[in-house]
Amino acid sequence: MTRAAEEAIIATEAVDAGPEGRRAGRATAARTRIVGWVLLLVLASLGVVTFVTWLLLINESDRRIDEALRSETAEFARVTVTGINPTTGRPYGSVDEILRSVIAANVARPNEKFLGYLDGEFRWESRRTSPRVLLREDPAFNRLVADVPRLTSGSYLSEAGEVRWSALPVGLAGDPATGVIVIGYFTEQEHEFANEAARLMGLVGFGTALLSAVGAWLVAGRILRPLRDVAATARTITGSDLSRRVPQHARARDEIAELAGTLNAMLDRVQSGVQAQRRFVDDAGHELRTPITIVRGHLGVLDARDPEDVTETVALVDDELERMNRLVSEMLALTRAEQPSLLRPESVDVAELTRELFDKLTGLADRDWQLESVAHVHARMDPHRITQAVVALADNATRFTGAGDRIALGSEAVGDRLRVWVADGGPGVAPEDRHRVFRRFARGENAPRSDGAGLGLSIVEAIATTHGGRVLLESTPGHGATFTLDLPRSET
Repeated sequence: MTRAAEEAIIATEAVDAGPEGRRAGRATAARTRIVGWVLLLVLASLGVVTFVTWLLLINESDRRIDEALRSETAEFARVTVTGINPTTGRPYGSVDEILRSVIAANVARPNEKFLGYLDGEFRWESRRTSPRVLLREDPAFNRLVADVPRLTSGSYLSEAGEVRWSALPVGLAGDPATGVIVIGYFTEQEHEFANEAARLMGLVGFGTALLSAVGAWLVAGRILRPLRDVAATARTITGSDLSRRVPQHARARDEIAELAGTLNAMLDRVQSGVQAQRRFVDDAGHELRTPITIVRGHLGVLDARDPEDVTETVALVDDELERMNRLVSEMLALTRAEQPSLLRPESVDVAELTRELFDKLTGLADRDWQLESVAHVHARMDPHRITQAVVALADNATRFTGAGDRIALGSEAVGDRLRVWVADGGPGVAPEDRHRVFRRFARGENAPRSDGAGLGLSIVEAIATTHGGRVLLESTPGHGATFTLDLPRSET
């Protein structure tokens, strides 16, 4: 494992190793924020609904007041124009009689006042006394309405709040006196229904918001439960155990399920990378121990005064160092081949690639090289990695054949699969060796002594696997072997 990876895991463990109370506090803080935002949104929505409802009720109340003022003013105008007392059926005798009769005959609504003024002085008032504010005793109001020359409407701010009023001048032929009938509405009292409705909606809304907060707390807990599973799984992952995965529900299709799947895929990649690094370290330690022991042993018995002994020892050490260099190079190549992230796939003309491979292979050794077939298709692959695998197979074939022996290369498309093979006429692979030859540092019983580390076929298998394929081996002892790269044929 690299130092950076170890430090990252140690740092993660150090952070996650805090008290359970701290982790619970963080989880509670997240739920609290969710509930806080939900509560804020609910209160804001209820506030808007309450305000709009209150405003509509106020407007409706004002509309009714204006309509009532127009209607009653029109009614008073009709009565006074006829000059006939509707109660007695006789003509009015004076303006004062008109005022008294009209105000007495009409019953004021709640929060409504009728007042009569004669020659600028208060004379009559409707009986209803609510609200407990006497407009007749308000000098400013009296000056405003007592002697208007024509039908006039307006608004006045009294001790009881706004008063909307309408004043109608009254006169009678033969009577020099002038009168005024005033209709007034206390609008704030009329708005009390709207205010009470808004208060009730506020109380109900506050209770609803509290219930929503409790529901949001419970729902947030259920929503955050998979995230707690993610955190719990992350806390169990250590440098020595990367096998744990976040639980996933088969029916879940939301963002949290996507997060869990993405995290598991990332853990798969991390585990694969760490395992590759561990295998590299284990292999290097295992394979390099022998040459190092050989070098140290010969250096320990070296006779510095014997030139011949020095020459032989230097040659041996140089040979072992060269072998270690080749070994490290092959292990690095194997490690890279096992990393899918290092692939550079592209659309490849398989026929052209096969011919290029054949041209390259004919220079490996003096063999009877044959191009059996080419697949006239396009496939998505990393041409450099495929070339590396085929060259490794061909190099392996040259080690088991002699000068003039047959080695064939070919490719073909079979359904949705692409096959590239190298066949030789060597001694073949014994049945008991067919699986062992793909292991690291393994060789078959018929394998000749060579400078390789026994990683060639392991590299080929790793390249095929990272492409989503496999390596097939067909062999009859004494009649050669055929190694085939069986790859998925994806053209996109």
